[in-house]
Amino acid sequence: MAKTDGKARTLDDFTGDWALERVIAQDGLPPGQFTGTATWAPHAEGLAYVEEGTLTISGQTPMAATRRYLWKPDLSVWFDDGRYFHTVPARGGDTDHWCDPDDYSVHYDFADWPAFTVTWRVQGPRKSYRMTSRYSRI
Repeated sequence: MAKTDGKARTLDDFTGDWALERVIAQDGLPPGQFTGTATWAPHAEGLAYVEEGTLTISGQTPMAATRRYLWKPDLSVWFDDGRYFHTVPARGGDTDHWCDPDDYSVHYDFADWPAFTVTWRVQGPRKSYRMTSRYSRI
């Protein structure tokens, strides 16, 4: 059962700027860490999500990293090219995304709202990692 503060999240709950810390544990590869910000800003179809920061992988030169999505009012998340990604469980919990041949499983934990954690487990023939992202209001 998902840890939750009991409240169903709505799109408006995410609006604004957040600090973002991410840890990436890759099976058989060096670990990674992302430090930056995530912003959910008004968009004609919902909220535009943009994360920007620095990705550091052990033993490599740090690099700038950016990710963009569109979040719609039903908490569905879409890639910036218009493809569907997944839907966030409003009270937290599990969902997934199949990207042939890889399986992406995700858990949203809203128990510490207004901070929250998103944990991805990705498995496939070429990918095997766990990525945990911690968001907190700026």
